[in-house]
Amino acid sequence: MDLVSRIQRLPIGKFHYTLLWVIGLGWMFDAMDTGLISFILAKMAEDWAMTPDDKSWVVSIGFIGMAIGAVCSGGLADRWGRKTVFASTLVIYSLATAACAFAPNLTWLLVFRFIVGLGLGGQLPVAVTLVSEYIPAHVRGRFIVLLESFWGLGWLVAALVSRFIIPDFGWHTAFLIGGIPALYAIVIWKMVPESVPYLINRGRHKEAHALVKKIEAQCGVEVIEIFEVKPVAEKHDISFSQLWSGIFARRTLMLWLIWFGIVFSYYGIFTWLPSLLVKEGYTIVKSFEYVLVMILAQLPGYIAAAWLVEKLGRKATLAGFIAMCAVSAYFFGQADNVTQIVVWGCLMSFFNLGAWGVLYTYTPEQYPANIRAFGSGWAAAIGRIGGIFAPFAVTHIMVLDHGFSYVFMMFTAVLVAVALIILLLGEETKGKTLESIGL
Repeated sequence: MDLVSRIQRLPIGKFHYTLLWVIGLGWMFDAMDTGLISFILAKMAEDWAMTPDDKSWVVSIGFIGMAIGAVCSGGLADRWGRKTVFASTLVIYSLATAACAFAPNLTWLLVFRFIVGLGLGGQLPVAVTLVSEYIPAHVRGRFIVLLESFWGLGWLVAALVSRFIIPDFGWHTAFLIGGIPALYAIVIWKMVPESVPYLINRGRHKEAHALVKKIEAQCGVEVIEIFEVKPVAEKHDISFSQLWSGIFARRTLMLWLIWFGIVFSYYGIFTWLPSLLVKEGYTIVKSFEYVLVMILAQLPGYIAAAWLVEKLGRKATLAGFIAMCAVSAYFFGQADNVTQIVVWGCLMSFFNLGAWGVLYTYTPEQYPANIRAFGSGWAAAIGRIGGIFAPFAVTHIMVLDHGFSYVFMMFTAVLVAVALIILLLGEETKGKTLESIGL
């Protein structure tokens, strides 16, 4: 039995759940850092008398860094290892976030936010690739959605920090708190194993076999001393042209369009939500409280998606959740009282974050081991371009009469387009091994 098949045959147990929560906490810290800026910006803009374009640049510069980080870290993870890059990117964005607290002016803040983006954008594609390569096919979708659910926890932590820290201790303190996760890199280095397919693809067969034997012993199954190695990809090299060759061209086009649309809508909505609510006349504290309630609605969204992704499949779940998010976004933009804002905001949050969980499941399933992190990184990078444009689109539409309504009509149109792209170009991957999907 070859090494990858031995990993796939392991019973779901302590090893898999430990991997889930250790990687998941790193994912949570990434989300906390991403979420903090949306709350900080509402108060910082007042203190620094920032123009709409200034605020847009604070958000967009981070996405420029994320796009570069996603591409670079994906390629590095396929060369140097998933574990190394995952830990390194966490340290980068955490220390850069803490440095934001000491920024003397907008220029330095933008420099630090760019570095933050490099780390944030680089971590997630690598994390989801690493977990995907350890989870058996029949539960892989569920595990990846559960991994993505830590994103909701991260935004919840960011909302709590912002609600109880920023009003009394200032936004500088919130930035400093964002630097604490750098210490978690020690836990990652000690507890996270390297990817077996990565080791095989790099010719490190003895190291891969030793790791598989160790995991088999932990899981209480028979440890096989004689090992067999099968190729995990047709090629060992990494190149951009592979993403657009043969069967991968359609998959790459689909992923790039989905990622652009969903990042544009997600960050356009949630990064600006506190500021949008303040502009609509709600106090900073009240807007923080409303957003906190909406963030709580993300968690059941993940649970529903985790169940449906293995029942209905990737395509139906992803397209369905995005379509329902489009409906929710439209009615949120028409809301004219607190009840409607909270109800439609919760539904929008429920469906949007459930869709994210499925997308992170679906993306690495499109490529073989040698370009899995690289392809996922490029998809995420194209998505970050959507995040760069979203802040400027929001700030320029908001100045119009009925701007709040127009902003969410725009997001509705984008989300409907994404749902149609999935239905037209998507392939179902439920229950298939990564090795069979990538070929």
